[in-house]
Amino acid sequence: MEMITRNFFLFLSQNQFIKNRATKWGPKLGAKQVIAGESIREAMETAAKLNEDGLVCTVDHLGEFVYNREEAIESADYCIRTLEAMDEAGVNCNLSLKLTQLGLDVDVNLCRDNMVRILETAKKFNNFVRIDMEDYTHLQPTLDLLADLRKQYDNVGTAIQAYLFRAEKDVRSLEGVNLRLIKGAYKESPTVAHQRTEDIDRNYMNIIKTHLLSGSYAAVATHDHNIIAEVKKFAEENNIPRDQFEFQMLYGFRSELQKEIAAEGYKMRVYIPFGEDWYGYFMRRLAERPQNVTFALRGFFSK
Repeated sequence: MEMITRNFFLFLSQNQFIKNRATKWGPKLGAKQVIAGESIREAMETAAKLNEDGLVCTVDHLGEFVYNREEAIESADYCIRTLEAMDEAGVNCNLSLKLTQLGLDVDVNLCRDNMVRILETAKKFNNFVRIDMEDYTHLQPTLDLLADLRKQYDNVGTAIQAYLFRAEKDVRSLEGVNLRLIKGAYKESPTVAHQRTEDIDRNYMNIIKTHLLSGSYAAVATHDHNIIAEVKKFAEENNIPRDQFEFQMLYGFRSELQKEIAAEGYKMRVYIPFGEDWYGYFMRRLAERPQNVTFALRGFFSK
């Protein structure tokens, strides 16, 4: 049943017909509970409030799969304005982005040029940029571009998805890189990805431990309190300092647990999505865990 639910929402996330009509009923399906508005200003206000609670942040202007140069350049400009707004607002916040937003499917060199502009801006403000991982077809191009960028910039990292068979190999090849370690949120073929939850969980802990033991910085992105407890125990038993890792959760999910983790002295970063192109992101969140559907029901029946 869980797999059927997951596949259903992943199908919806890619359905253009429904996406085109989603803006009419999206807020009633709970999207506004997990999306921090549509503007940079709203994102900064959200980040400031979370900072007050002892939480650090990363913001993501939602959007992906851009297919022309003009849109890619416009997306890069928006990322730069967001970095400038972070500095002006004085918030403790990083930037997350997707390479398809910046023209990866249009022209790799265009995408690289856009990333260089963004990283130069981030470097000026002593900030960090996270390249979010997308579906499997974009995995190797993302890692190739990351390797190229890291020849010149050290303020950039990416994410590795535990459901992929190659995850451990990729983590080992990225020793020393700040990695966001996640389970994975796209529908992938059984030829490249684990399908069973227990296999994904096992590989997830494996790549977390592998990266930490290498002395590399790990951003452990999960809402699973059991995994969080296991990471804390593993770090303590292996004398891994708290400044070598952080926990990450999505905005709107398990907010009280976020505050508890921060109060314990761990760095707790909240991933804040914002923008008008929220549909694909929201559907993938519903697909990840059946419990997330309660957000949709709660929003639908509320006034």
